[in-house]
Amino acid sequence: MTRVILVRHAEVAGIDPPTFRGRAELALTERGEKQAALTRDAIHARWPVGRLYCSPLGRCVRTANTIGEAFGLHATPEDGLTDIDYGDWTGLGTDEVNRRWPSALAMWRTAPHDFHVPGGESLQALAARAVDALMTILSTTGENTVAIVTHDSVIRVLLCHAMGLPLASYWLLAPSPCGISVASYQEGRFTIEAFNETAHLSGA
Repeated sequence: MTRVILVRHAEVAGIDPPTFRGRAELALTERGEKQAALTRDAIHARWPVGRLYCSPLGRCVRTANTIGEAFGLHATPEDGLTDIDYGDWTGLGTDEVNRRWPSALAMWRTAPHDFHVPGGESLQALAARAVDALMTILSTTGENTVAIVTHDSVIRVLLCHAMGLPLASYWLLAPSPCGISVASYQEGRFTIEAFNETAHLSGA
């Protein structure tokens, strides 16, 4: 059995109020640094992580390497785990996007599985590369515990895949910064053990 620990990166600017961050490079906030440290301690207390992977974007690398401190690990970046490409929406707030692309934003909110971000990426493309990255990791991990630090969009599609849910279920899941989700993988099947645990962040 392989255990997969999915962690959303720690807090950055643009989460609240929300902007379409996507591939933008953003540093962790002061609170985000505390969240990453608390997540490191929480994971170390419960699981023997043997491998550590992350999105190549800096906010995930920083969060992952903070977690890795407890295990003597440096995170391996995987391109397939990077955030969705928001294209023309990158860096814009929801109000601005709604003003310029009202029908497109409405479709993103109601039928994300049928939507392609203007100048960016479709949810299907995101899911294809993210699932491929996950399955490649699982094929080389063996009976081990692996931690993956990535983005809310990636965690949503990976959990949809693991639970056998269609991409239309994308908005049912809402990972928090440094929320911990856990799945086990054995004989080609996933079992969800936890979703978006955040009790460890009470001191952040």
